[in-house]
Amino acid sequence: MRSLWQSCACLIAAAALAVLAAAAVAQDGTDWITKFLRAPVHVAAWPGGKKVAVSFALFVEEFGFGQGPVYRPDLASRSPDLVNENFRQYSLSWGNLRVARLFKDLDVPLSIVLNAEFPRAHPSEWKEFRAVQPSAPIVAHGMNNTSRMLPLGRGLDEQKAYIRETLDLIAGTTGVKSAGWSSPSVYSNGDTMQAMAAVGITYTLDQMDSDIISRLKTPDGPLLLLPYPVVTVDMGQNLARMKSPTEIEALWLDYVAELADEARGDPAREATTVVIGIHPFVVGTPDGAAAMRRVLSRLKNDRSVWLTDTDAILKAIDTK
Repeated sequence: MRSLWQSCACLIAAAALAVLAAAAVAQDGTDWITKFLRAPVHVAAWPGGKKVAVSFALFVEEFGFGQGPVYRPDLASRSPDLVNENFRQYSLSWGNLRVARLFKDLDVPLSIVLNAEFPRAHPSEWKEFRAVQPSAPIVAHGMNNTSRMLPLGRGLDEQKAYIRETLDLIAGTTGVKSAGWSSPSVYSNGDTMQAMAAVGITYTLDQMDSDIISRLKTPDGPLLLLPYPVVTVDMGQNLARMKSPTEIEALWLDYVAELADEARGDPAREATTVVIGIHPFVVGTPDGAAAMRRVLSRLKNDRSVWLTDTDAILKAIDTK
């Protein structure tokens, strides 16, 4: 007769196999959200023989007065809410620029995830920021992050129109035709991927379930899904889990180091990718920038790691 421990162990093993099977289906078969065919993009190595592609993506976002991230929830009912409003304003005025300068100083590529309304709402801040990072690729991030998000539940055509409007506004204010997309607040549905492909988007950061890139076959064309893991996003770690920049620093280094160690332990293992979301509220403060500087300096010295941007990842795939 089985012991309770043996029964529990069997149940745990069965559950683990079920999770692995579901992940395999998601990455090589039918996508669990869209129900479209999805297949892994196999990459033996990145340029220079690197095994882990790491792209830091800075979210340059527009929230509106009285809206956006809250540092002190207990003060949010105040009018005026000076603490939380200044928390947001500091990131806008100082944080974005500090991050841009840091990446430039260390000669590390940076990807920009941009709300379309930001350059028009903050023209001087955007001009100064873009002067520091003139060639960083721009990933479209919807109109804004509070009041003009994706029109979910209103059909495919509504989402196509929204994404097209976003791309047109970004092109009009920055001169850049974005090839990538990140849904505001990572909030999309089964229509969003098809809508992206229909209006010319070639890759998205909405994939959060893999270490490798995959290709989604939508009725309107293929769409590349770049890994954007939940646990590495600094905002979630900082505001929801109360992690300091130094704690997030350790998390990032462990995450990338483990991928690199796995590759070194198995040279035949295919190359992996991680796009890490960063925000001026966290790494745009002096202590956050200090942690970010240490992370970049360490990763630059790891011969298995390719510090790059999202567009460069796409170009590297095209050469395979």
